[in-house]
Amino acid sequence: MWFVFALLSAVFAALTSILAKIGIENVNSNLATAVRSVVAVILAWGMVFLTNTQSGIAHIDKKSWIFLILSGLATGASWLCYYRALQVGEASKVVPVDKMSVVITLILAFVFLHEQFTVKSLAGCVLITAGTLLMVL
Repeated sequence: MWFVFALLSAVFAALTSILAKIGIENVNSNLATAVRSVVAVILAWGMVFLTNTQSGIAHIDKKSWIFLILSGLATGASWLCYYRALQVGEASKVVPVDKMSVVITLILAFVFLHEQFTVKSLAGCVLITAGTLLMVL
């Protein structure tokens, strides 16, 4: 089931890029990011209430709060940079560079989460990096 959600995430991320590129044509990238963020917050809280999971907020421990807040800050910084890059660059070049996050995530997961880094994942990192360079250069 995780694969279905991951695939849907990729589809929605692709739509995000195209819709954002069209939407920010005459809008400051920071303002566009703020509008997108408000919509995302409304959607996320809507799902919380729709699934009746709002009571779980009282059970979030201190460590989880810290890391969720840090993740939110990283997301915000990513979105601000992404929208600015989309505004001044071509979507067909911005998106592949943004997806280098896959390679960076694998490295960080190895270093901080002690996940396995195999020959297969190394080959994938090399291919993603090579593909990205071919697309943007």
